[in-house]
Amino acid sequence: MRDENHGHHHGHHHADMLSVEEAFDRIISAFEPLEAEEKPILESLGQVLAADVYSPLDIPPAANSAMDGYALRHQDLKGAASGNPVTLKVIGLVAAGQLPTKRVEPGTTIRIMTGAPVPEGCDTVVPFEETDEVDRKAQGRGMDEVGVLVAQPEGKHIRPAGEDVKKGELVLEKGATLRPSEVGVLASLGLERVRVIRRPTVAILATGDELLTPGQKAQPGRIYDSNSYSLSASVLRYGGIPRLLGIARDNLEDMHRKLEEGLTADLLLTSAGVSKGDYDMVKDVLAERGEVNFWSVRMRPAKPLAWGMLRAPGNRQVPHLGLPGNPVSAMVAFEEFARPAILKMLGKTRLAKPTIEAELQGPIVNFDGRRVFARVHVTKSNGAYYANPTGPQGSNILTSMARANGLAICPEDEPKMDKGQMVRVKMLDWNEEVGV
Repeated sequence: MRDENHGHHHGHHHADMLSVEEAFDRIISAFEPLEAEEKPILESLGQVLAADVYSPLDIPPAANSAMDGYALRHQDLKGAASGNPVTLKVIGLVAAGQLPTKRVEPGTTIRIMTGAPVPEGCDTVVPFEETDEVDRKAQGRGMDEVGVLVAQPEGKHIRPAGEDVKKGELVLEKGATLRPSEVGVLASLGLERVRVIRRPTVAILATGDELLTPGQKAQPGRIYDSNSYSLSASVLRYGGIPRLLGIARDNLEDMHRKLEEGLTADLLLTSAGVSKGDYDMVKDVLAERGEVNFWSVRMRPAKPLAWGMLRAPGNRQVPHLGLPGNPVSAMVAFEEFARPAILKMLGKTRLAKPTIEAELQGPIVNFDGRRVFARVHVTKSNGAYYANPTGPQGSNILTSMARANGLAICPEDEPKMDKGQMVRVKMLDWNEEVGV
């Protein structure tokens, strides 16, 4: 930290406006990947490998047949053709999962199924369609011998042992995110458990006496707490484990109790209670536990942000991010600051959302020199992207977020962007309309 530029951000000190980058850097530098845990492979989807995975075996373990057909010696097939079949004695059958008990001698063949290990002596497999098997069966002739209708080279239709993976080979690298295909690879190695970086727990605390919990009866002058739910769902979406602490009522005892619970998490998110003159009690209770810095970030929405480290039992430090109370502001601040922190704790290295260039389909007005994140709905047509602002952009209008799949960025120094201008859009979602 370059102290001379940062001033002292203790207690209730209000810093000057911070750029989005400065706020991001200060927050993200407080996070590191969490420790590893071992867990069943099916429960590890989306998590990051904590150690390299080497194969304990060859896959396939033995040379096996790529076809249903006949295992034989290629030199027995000289001159074979549809008008000139080579007749071989059928001395056995190997099904998948069985081990061959006989070897292929000159002039003999063994019927083999796809995936079955090839018998000794065999150096090629002829698919049954290239023999007279079907005709023989149709004519009721015995299958103690078969006519082969093609000559073919050595090694055809045989998958060599270790073709997919060799024993001792590095199969998955530390830092890889487990997708369904990686889970399948781990299973193919016979591994039931895997070491991954554990998921962070994120405690979510809403503040305000005016809030109701969904499910409670509507009351005049009260509003439903949506932030706890949008933030909880966001935490889940990005791989964290949300812990809903509920609504901290404006009484000290309740605040303290909820905060104690929140301090067992890897990150505490509060919403509301972060702008000047708001909910002094929340500030006081947090300040008893450590530092709370109140920032004004040069962005719209989500200007007011609180940040600090809180002391938890056992000498732990728990990062606390105070998000604005307005639902859209809370979500945008989450996207910009909390989401990357969660990804970093998960051991992910790509923290940024994908960005695209799109043609603006309506104006964005920037009336006070902040970086504007305008909610837009992006569509793709003939290879070009179009960004449509999603109606009124008030930070209280959560439906503007529900209609959006991206945030169009108007730079701090541009007072207005007009329809037809190209704009950089941070994509919140890739979906069918946009095309990946």
